[in-house]
Amino acid sequence: MMRMNLQLFAEERTEKATPKKRREARERGQVFKSVELNSAVTLIVGLLALKFTSSFMMEKLCWAYDRYLQANALFDQLYTYTGIVAMAKEIMYTVALVALPLCGLVMLAGLAINYWQVGFIFTTRPVIPNLSRINPLEGLKRIFSKRTLVELLKSLLKLAIVVLISYQEFMADIKSLAQLAKWDVKRSFIAVADMAFNIGIKMAVVFIILAVFDYFYQWWEYEKSLRMTKQELKDEYKEVEGHPLIRSRIRERQRQIGLRRMMQEIPRADVVITNPVHFAVALRYDPKEHDAPVVVAKGQDYLALKIKEVAKKHGVYIVENKPLAQMLYKSTEIGQAIPPELFRAVAEVLAFVYSMRGKRI
Repeated sequence: MMRMNLQLFAEERTEKATPKKRREARERGQVFKSVELNSAVTLIVGLLALKFTSSFMMEKLCWAYDRYLQANALFDQLYTYTGIVAMAKEIMYTVALVALPLCGLVMLAGLAINYWQVGFIFTTRPVIPNLSRINPLEGLKRIFSKRTLVELLKSLLKLAIVVLISYQEFMADIKSLAQLAKWDVKRSFIAVADMAFNIGIKMAVVFIILAVFDYFYQWWEYEKSLRMTKQELKDEYKEVEGHPLIRSRIRERQRQIGLRRMMQEIPRADVVITNPVHFAVALRYDPKEHDAPVVVAKGQDYLALKIKEVAKKHGVYIVENKPLAQMLYKSTEIGQAIPPELFRAVAEVLAFVYSMRGKRI
C-alpha cells in the first residue's frame, strides 16, 4: 500500500515546467492568452475610433442620403446601366471611406494586444491532422471538461451583462427613440450614435474587469497544464544530459585516452621529478617551442609508479625532489608551462640532467 501511494505521488504533476518543456509547448502553438482581453481592448478601441470619426461618418452618410434618397435626387440618371454602375461605385467608395478607418484601427488593436500576450509565433502543428481530435471519447471529455464549463459561464455572464446594460439604456432613452421618425437624418444619427456609445462604454468597462480576471485564470490554467511529474523531470534530464551510466563510460573512455596520450609523451620528456613514491611529474623543455619547461605528464600513487616505469623503460632521467615534485603537481596542469617561481629550481634539475647527458641548456 505504501509503495502504491508513493507511486501515485510520483505521478502527480507537482513540478514546474522546465524551459525545454515551455519551448516545446510554444513550438506546438500551446500558449496562454485571454480572448476576453482581446475582445475588451478591441471594443474600447472601436468605440473611441467611432467617437472620433463620427462627424466624418455622418458627413459622408448625409451626402449619400442627399444624393440618392431625397425627393430631388436625379432618379432619371439611375435608370441606365451607366448610371447604376456609377452609383454602385460611389456607394462602395463612400462605405469604404466610412468603414476602413474604424475597421483598420480595430484590426491593429487586435494584432497589438495579441502580440503583447503571445509575441510572434508561427507553427503549422495545430492544423496537422490528429486522429485523437475525432475520437468520440476525447470529444466528450472536452465537452464536459472544467474548461468548457468555465467558458460557458463566462459567455452566459457576458450575455447577461449585455442584455442588462442594453435594457437599462433603452429604457432611459425610450422617449428619444420615439422621436426618431420626426427628426432629420443628422439628428437621428447623433441620437443613435450617442446611445450606442454609452452602451458600449459601459459594457467595455465591465468586460475589462472580466478580462483581467480571465487573463490571470488563463495563466494559472496554462501553468497547471505544463506541470510535470518527477519522473518526467528525470527523463528529460537523462535526455538532455545523457544517461548517468553512459556519461560515466564516456568519462572513463576520455580518461583512458588522456592517460594513453600522456604515457606516449613520457619518452620525449627530459626528466621525471618524483616525491619519490606519491608524486611524479615529467618535464620537457625545447627552447624552439616553449619559453619555459612544460609538464607533459603527472600522476599520484599508482599513476606515479606507471610514469616512472615508462621513464625507466625509455631512459628518461628520474630525479628525486620531494618539495619540487609536490609544487609542480599542485600548481601546473598537463600541457602548461611551469610557473615563474619554480624556474630556478627546475633549471637546476635540468642543468644536472643535461650535464649527465653532455647537453647544454
